[in-house]
Amino acid sequence: MIRARGLSRTFTVKQEVVHAVRGIDLDVDEGEFIAFLGPNGAGKSTSLRMLTTLLTPTSGTARVVGHDIAEEPVQVRRKIGYIGQGNGSGNEIRIGDELVSHARYYGLSRRQARQRAAELISAMGLEGLENRVAERLSGGQRRRVDIALGLMHSPRLLFLDEPSSGLDPHNRARVWEYVRGLHQQGMTMFLTTHYLDEADQLANRVIIVDKGRVVADGSPDRLKADQAGDLMTLVLAEEDEAALTAVHAERMTASDRITVDGKRVEIRVAHGDELLPGFLLALDAAGAKVTSATLTRPTLDDVFLALTGRSLEEADEPAAPAA
Repeated sequence: MIRARGLSRTFTVKQEVVHAVRGIDLDVDEGEFIAFLGPNGAGKSTSLRMLTTLLTPTSGTARVVGHDIAEEPVQVRRKIGYIGQGNGSGNEIRIGDELVSHARYYGLSRRQARQRAAELISAMGLEGLENRVAERLSGGQRRRVDIALGLMHSPRLLFLDEPSSGLDPHNRARVWEYVRGLHQQGMTMFLTTHYLDEADQLANRVIIVDKGRVVADGSPDRLKADQAGDLMTLVLAEEDEAALTAVHAERMTASDRITVDGKRVEIRVAHGDELLPGFLLALDAAGAKVTSATLTRPTLDDVFLALTGRSLEEADEPAAPAA
C-alpha cells in the first residue's frame, strides 16, 4: 500500500534551511494499522502530506496504493482518504449537503450518496445536525464531520492525522470503535496521534520518528519489550540488602539498567513476569528481606524515552478536548 524510499523535505525559513523529513523509508502492507508517532516537529505531518500528494518531496520517491505520488497524484487521491488536522468542511454549507456533494465528487449516484451520508452521520453521532451549517458546530462536532468526509468514498487506505484531537472521551471511543471495524474489514490505516493509549490499543505496528528520521519500527509489544522493558521495583528492609539485591539483579537478569536509591531498587528487564518469581526466591535464599515488590509494564512513552532521552508526552501535549 505504501513504499517510500529516501523521502525527504526541506523548507527555507528566514533564509535558513530546515530539514523536516530526512530520508524516510517506509513499507506498509495492505490491511496494516500503522501508528506513526513523534513529537511536534518530528516530521509526521510533513510525511503524511507528501504521501497524500499535498506536498512535493524535495527528494526521494514513494508509491501509494500502486501509484507514484509525484507522477500520478490524481490516481493516488482517488484511492485514499485523508483526515488532516485542519477543518475540511465549508463554514456556510449545511453538513448534510456537504457530505452528499462530497460523495458525488467521488462518483456515487445521488441515491448512493444520500445513503452513505446517512450511514456516516449515524456512525459519527451527528444525527439532528444535518441542516446546521459547519460554522455553527462545536469543535468536536466539526472534527467528526471531517472524519465522515474522509471516509465518504470507502478508501482502501486511510490517513488520519491526529483525528481525535479535540474530541471528548465518549466521542473518541465512538470514532475509534467505527475505525476499528473498518480495519477489521480490510481497510489499511495510517495514524498519527498524541494519545499513546490509542496507538497501543489500535495499531498492530508502530513507527516512531524523531528529527525527521525513523528511530523505531515494530509491534507495540515488541518495541516495549526490546526498547523499554518491564520495571521491577523492590523495597528492601535494609539499605545494605538493597546493594546486595542490585548485585544479584545484575547477575540473574543481565540488565544494565539497575538503580538503587536507599532501600529501593529498580530494574529494567525484558519478560519481567517470568523473572520476578525466581528472583524473589533467590533473594530470600540469600537472606535479603523484600518488603514489597511490584512489576510495571512499559508504555510507548517509555519506548520513546529510551530511544531519545525525553518523554513523548512531555514533548507534545495534546489539545484540550471539546464537545
